[in-house]
Amino acid sequence: MNSPRSRGGWLITATVLLALVLTIVPLPSGLGAFRPEWIGLVLIYWSLALPNRVGVGVAWLTGIVQDVLQSTLLGAHALSLALTVFIIIQLHQRIRNLPIWQQALNVFAILLIARVSLLWIRGLGGSAEFDWQFWMPALVSAALWPIIFMLLRGLRRYYRVN
Repeated sequence: MNSPRSRGGWLITATVLLALVLTIVPLPSGLGAFRPEWIGLVLIYWSLALPNRVGVGVAWLTGIVQDVLQSTLLGAHALSLALTVFIIIQLHQRIRNLPIWQQALNVFAILLIARVSLLWIRGLGGSAEFDWQFWMPALVSAALWPIIFMLLRGLRRYYRVN
């Protein structure tokens, strides 16, 4: 008997690459603090939907690429994203059964944990900046979660990604 083949790896890769591009697109100076955690949102969605395909390793590699693209301490975003995906995979069966607004609250809490880990890593490196703008990406990302969820779920269903 044939086992079902995994499909749609190209879509997962394309959405992660798009998130990386959105992360480095320049914004006006006043809006920079409000940039969502695009990579975090995409990885959270895929690890919720397909935890067997998008795991800590994918998050780690994506974080390394983000560190290189943003010229940050190598491994900072990698550790933060790996922690984020690890938490999501541990809780995915609970979170995916929640209403979308409760999922957004969980995403907010998990992204806050990721931001704290980034703050800690930057503090170890001697460059920790602690102000209200540091926390805004988690809040903006949680507000965008319903839109990102619906968009990626629609793409996953249309292309039958499994």
